Amino acid sequence: MIQKFKESGYEIVDFSDKADIYVINTCTVTSIADKKSRHFLRQAKKLNPESVIVAVGCYVQVARDVLEKIPEIDLCLGTNEKSNIVYYVEEFLRTKNKEIKIDDVFKDPEYSEFGSVTYTDKTRAVIKVQDGCDRFCSYCIIPYARGRVRSRKPESVIKEISQIAKTGIQEVVITGIHVASYGKDFNNEYKLIDLLEEINKIEGIKRIRIRLNRAIINYR
Repeated sequence: MIQKFKESGYEIVDFSDKADIYVINTCTVTSIADKKSRHFLRQAKKLNPESVIVAVGCYVQVARDVLEKIPEIDLCLGTNEKSNIVYYVEEFLRTKNKEIKIDDVFKDPEYSEFGSVTYTDKTRAVIKVQDGCDRFCSYCIIPYARGRVRSRKPESVIKEISQIAKTGIQEVVITGIHVASYGKDFNNEYKLIDLLEEINKIEGIKRIRIRLNRAIINYR
């Protein structure tokens, strides 16, 4: 989302600085995460009462009835609406009408491309290849916030990493909501290991990491 704003000419500042627009990317893994999300949304408005406050992400997706009652929030965007965040912000700036845009995550059968990767530093790039989860564990809300397993097309991943390698980036981090499920939704036998093997052939890539929730596994 930062990259989307930069591409549209916006300047990114630290959260503690006074800004015209505050975007809170919410989490809903635990009740503490919910509480922190609400706290930051209210705190942002205090930093600049005239600012636009945008709530996006997982908590928005599953707690519309809660967030629509918080007066500090100007825009609520669900999981699938984040890619159009600049459009919705500029529409609000034009109309000043509070909007809640939350699509049904279960209606989207395919992975939604979000655009170019954001580089974490000079030598490493994070590549998201998968979204959603099919486990539906009794204690976990993630499938309801992110939808079912959706895998990014291999050719899209390979194309992006090939372009990244040409810039001198030598390390990529492969990530997703449940990255081990990559390929489960394809109609063939293509799996995560197949994707890693293809990435391994890209000239210039020296290291592949797999981010599995809290664990990071080196592939080479």
